Amino acid sequence: MISFDDAVALVATLARPLANERIGLDQADGRVLAVPVVAQWSSPAVAVSAMDGYAVREADLAGGPVRLPVMGAAYAGHGLDQALARGACVRVFTGAPLPAGTDRVVMQEVVGDEGPVAFFAQAPCGGRHVRAAGCDFRAGDELLAAGLRLTPQRLIAAAAADLSEVEVVSRPRVMILSTGDELHEPGHGTGVGGSIPESVSFGLAALVRAWGGEVAGRRRLGDQLPLLQAAAGAALEAADLVVVTGGASVGQRDYAKAMFAPFGLDCVFAKVAIKPGKPVWLGRAGGKLVVGLPGNPTAALVTARLLLAPLIAGLGGRDPRTALAWRAARLAVGLEACGDRETFVRARNVATGVSPLADQDSSSQKTLALADLLIRRRPGDGAAAVGDGVEVLDL
Repeated sequence: MISFDDAVALVATLARPLANERIGLDQADGRVLAVPVVAQWSSPAVAVSAMDGYAVREADLAGGPVRLPVMGAAYAGHGLDQALARGACVRVFTGAPLPAGTDRVVMQEVVGDEGPVAFFAQAPCGGRHVRAAGCDFRAGDELLAAGLRLTPQRLIAAAAADLSEVEVVSRPRVMILSTGDELHEPGHGTGVGGSIPESVSFGLAALVRAWGGEVAGRRRLGDQLPLLQAAAGAALEAADLVVVTGGASVGQRDYAKAMFAPFGLDCVFAKVAIKPGKPVWLGRAGGKLVVGLPGNPTAALVTARLLLAPLIAGLGGRDPRTALAWRAARLAVGLEACGDRETFVRARNVATGVSPLADQDSSSQKTLALADLLIRRRPGDGAAAVGDGVEVLDL
């Protein structure tokens, strides 16, 4: 059995980005760039107006007031073909290319519209209201670095670079196998004593997606070793990462590791000194990664948040450490002393700090639904009082 920190370090060594792929911008939200985004053109390509008004040569307004003939109009995407003659002006609108020879835009609010003539009561002052060519970026500029996760604002930059596709890290495909004869599909209870709805895979699937993975499938399996071994083989073929829940203890029908034995299972770690979730394990089989989680719902989701989330993040191109962004908080309710295992207390945010939930049983699902963070307690930590500082992680 290893410590939590040692387990996190081992996960980080395996959480290496997968292969690259090219995808359209409309599919790229949340994906991680494998190569930089480089501008294919300058923005703007030519000088444009920053507002609605009149494009002029500033020298023509010296000494005002002055009246200038309006030689036409320019709109965004539609400029004038000819250069502006001296002693004239052009009606322009925001984003319109400026005619050659102009060096200022005078806002329409201070110009008198006299039909074919514009009246300028005084010489302009202040900003020129011109966006110079390339003032935003120039062709060849790197707009987004490799390794960045594409957000709405970054997608705008990628599109502005005149790219229709980006090269990103492939999403890890994750297969979720839930084991146990006692499990039935939610909504299809048999009424037989001891049968329970299989709930863990739904939370795990949501966690996989939240951290950048793609759910290749979910399967509910009984405790028959040949069946489990066949399912393990199919999962290893279909996914980059297989997650199996349940069957991690030492009972007669605990087959979570045995089901991967025919595929050369090599355990990276077999147990972690944490509570809940001590039976969590990580290994390789058939050239793929396998994570074994406890069958109890709370233990499964807590260990998934702590160890599966950074693994998926890393495989998808993110820094695995981003999944473990611990922060400081103050207790709104005191805590008892911690035992000899590192403990992750389910808690929720309240107005006065963070409040540990009363029911910390590893199978509790009602309490789990109320939790929005974990409080980290180190082995041997003494009792903590209201107002004491603790480390917390958002669920």
